[in-house]
Amino acid sequence: MLGSMTVRAVAVLTLLAALAPSLAGCGTASAPSPPTGVDELVIPTPSPDPADFVARVDNPWFPLTPGTRRVYDVADADGTHPLVVTVAPGQVIDGVGTTARVQTERGRRTVDFYAQDDRGNVWWFGRQGEWEAGADGAEAGLAMAADPRVGDGYRTAYAAGVVEDRASVEAVSDDLVTVVVRSALRPGASAEQTYLRGTGLESEQVVSGAYRVVRLRQ
Repeated sequence: MLGSMTVRAVAVLTLLAALAPSLAGCGTASAPSPPTGVDELVIPTPSPDPADFVARVDNPWFPLTPGTRRVYDVADADGTHPLVVTVAPGQVIDGVGTTARVQTERGRRTVDFYAQDDRGNVWWFGRQGEWEAGADGAEAGLAMAADPRVGDGYRTAYAAGVVEDRASVEAVSDDLVTVVVRSALRPGASAEQTYLRGTGLESEQVVSGAYRVVRLRQ
């Protein structure tokens, strides 16, 4: 799975002979817990297996349904303006079919490509005109885990000198996940992102560095 997956060792419980009579019929150990957070994932992934990915991106924290259109309000040093996000079929990158998230802001169009693995994790495979997984040493990173867990940290992608972001999960509730993203290419700057279950990105705020707040229009 996704390059290489580590397998957690399962401890084998041994019954003491002296306790056998009192524990008769109760010697079966519980099954190991299923993977959660970033358990067993290699991030970024150097060699994604196309067979590990599915055609849809329906992670509840990062859903990408083609045809979706959402409008955000952006406030920055230059004032307030809209940002429009649409979703469309993407291209094949590093052998994996992707879904495109198209962002249009002040006439500038940014296209990012994502794919979801068969466990529900969403991976970032590239940005049009800037980098693509599998090209020039770039690797796909994690955009959103299937089961986010407070304390998890991971690269969202890696392309030397282009994208060197790291994310950390700061809070998880029934309806919201908060992630803080920092980049080695912009020391001192960070962005706090909030994801709403069933919707995806709800808000993004640069909490250090240049002022910028993005909020989903209600």
